[in-house]
Amino acid sequence: AAAAGADPVEFRLRYLEDARAKDVVKMTAERFGWNTDKLPKGRGRGFAYARYRNSSSYVAVALEVAVEPSTGVVRIPRVVSAVDSGQAVSPDGIRNQIEGGILQSISWTLHEQVGFDHTRVTSRDWESYPILRFSDMPENIEVHVIDRPGQPLLGVGEASQGPAAGAIANAIAQATGARLRELPLTRDKVKAAMEA
Repeated sequence: AAAAGADPVEFRLRYLEDARAKDVVKMTAERFGWNTDKLPKGRGRGFAYARYRNSSSYVAVALEVAVEPSTGVVRIPRVVSAVDSGQAVSPDGIRNQIEGGILQSISWTLHEQVGFDHTRVTSRDWESYPILRFSDMPENIEVHVIDRPGQPLLGVGEASQGPAAGAIANAIAQATGARLRELPLTRDKVKAAMEA
């Protein structure tokens, strides 16, 4: 848990050379209120940054998870993100795209997987396919747009999915003391990690 609890914001700022990358990391950390204070058992914070396809939007995500030890259920009370996608022609559209990507990533990371038996796929409809439900949604998601007037538009499609997944995995590692490496990070896997 010590490695998972190390300050990822300082680490990233130390090694990032791109000023725009540093800006999204700093803004996300500031708006989240990032610190390295010890959390109660079953709680964890995660942080991740990526530049989509190494040439598009800059996105950082910070979030907190609460893991129920008896069931392994992961709740995400709060998410904060910052994005730099060049000149912000439609800031509300950018926020919507980033927020939607975060929600999609939560679904992929914690729930989604195709079920099958020895002969066929068994998850053939939305009832049998595990997906994020309204009851599992974060209580609060903030997306902060860094506007770069005059800079090329970088696009935001699918830019937040990678950092959101990384932040979730990092937060679960801090909360459980175990690094899970096989998606989805289902409640059964999280519970087993906490019991190990």
